[in-house]
Amino acid sequence: ERYFMPFVLLFLTLFAASGIGNGATFRTSAMVFPKEQAGPVLGWTSAVAAYGAFIIPQVFGEQIKATTPEYALYGFAIFYFVCLVLNGWYYLGPKAEFKNP
Repeated sequence: ERYFMPFVLLFLTLFAASGIGNGATFRTSAMVFPKEQAGPVLGWTSAVAAYGAFIIPQVFGEQIKATTPEYALYGFAIFYFVCLVLNGWYYLGPKAEFKNP
């Protein structure tokens, strides 16, 4: 009971951030690519997302077996930070070809 409210708040935050990230990804893909390529690009993006939904639990499972689940968290945190920096550089920077605020 002590950790229920922090759990709910963090879960809702992650849920909202995931939805915002998903929407931004599909909006950007449709904006960056020509209309005739947008469909295949969105399909490929969905396939990559589905692979992520498979590989992340696998990585966590292996790290839990090795009794070092924090390594998976650190690795994913670094990956997400690098993705955030790259997206900021390419879409929010002063020389960005496609502005996506």
